[in-house]
Amino acid sequence: MKRKLFFFILMIVLFGVLYLVNHGEDPKQNKPGYVRVEGQVFGTYYHITTCSGDASYLKQMIESRLQRFDNSLSTFNPNSVISRINKNEGDTLWVDDDFATMYAAANYVWQVSNGAFDITCAPLVNACGFGYKPDRNVTQAERDSIKNNYVGFQKVHFCGKPSGKCWITKDNANVRLDASAIAKGQGVDVVAALLDSLGNADYMVEIGGEVRVKGVNDKGKDWLIGISKPIDDTLGACYTALQCATELHNQSMATSGNYLQFYYKDGKRFSHTVDPRTAAPVEHSLLSASIIAKDCMTADALATACMVVGLDSAMTMISSLSEVEGYFIWADENGKYNTSHTEGFIELNIEN
Repeated sequence: MKRKLFFFILMIVLFGVLYLVNHGEDPKQNKPGYVRVEGQVFGTYYHITTCSGDASYLKQMIESRLQRFDNSLSTFNPNSVISRINKNEGDTLWVDDDFATMYAAANYVWQVSNGAFDITCAPLVNACGFGYKPDRNVTQAERDSIKNNYVGFQKVHFCGKPSGKCWITKDNANVRLDASAIAKGQGVDVVAALLDSLGNADYMVEIGGEVRVKGVNDKGKDWLIGISKPIDDTLGACYTALQCATELHNQSMATSGNYLQFYYKDGKRFSHTVDPRTAAPVEHSLLSASIIAKDCMTADALATACMVVGLDSAMTMISSLSEVEGYFIWADENGKYNTSHTEGFIELNIEN
């Protein structure tokens, strides 16, 4: 998942999640018994803090595992499982465990969001002016045709045998899958699973702003995770300041937002978020959604779904789910930023 450096910076600000460790102290100063590992992956950066282990060994293990993950779900990797599915290579499109796990989670979020999250949405993303080959002159009728023929999770079928081998079939060869709205969160989960297998009882895993924690930090407390707020200047540029923080315990958090990726057409601003149900860019006041869930891939996908459905529907959806909480930043009719959150979200005010 190679991306240019500027796109990495965009992703970090877009997802708006900062992790706060050793608040008030030098975050680079290791505490006894804790090690920190960091590096580059998927065109972004990862940061991991864990209670035990050799940093060099952990780095090697983590990057080896993430490379295998990349070989499954990266659309930037022409030989990945998902790329071969998109290119219809072979009579039988076999999948691995990482793909099967992603598919199950994507299917769940597709259902609970009533189709707002859909991994077949890539052709519409391009047609609405985003993605690999953007075309912003496509009419609504043309987008509707794309949706009807090539978009819809129900057009993809997962099959399996008792032996454990699984494969994918598609109703139309032109259906394309894109797991980018769930894969970064899943990448966090696979690293967490690796640390679990190595016996690590306390850790924080962060990849490009998506976070999963277990146990306690090096102060013996729950992990403190920050959420940033968008700030627009008069020229349309954006930067962030810290909005609030929350404590996580054996949980994950992912953030999605539309305040950076957009374009103007006929004097109107269009979000990068595309609704697969309407085949059009969304138009609502929600700027970012931060979702807490047990696993990070579910949080990642739900955050994307929230950005499709808007504030009111997002609040209703997240409030209906067990062990899931949400924090939302939205703009009123005067452009003033406001926040809303579900009942179980613990907002900790901090000084910026």
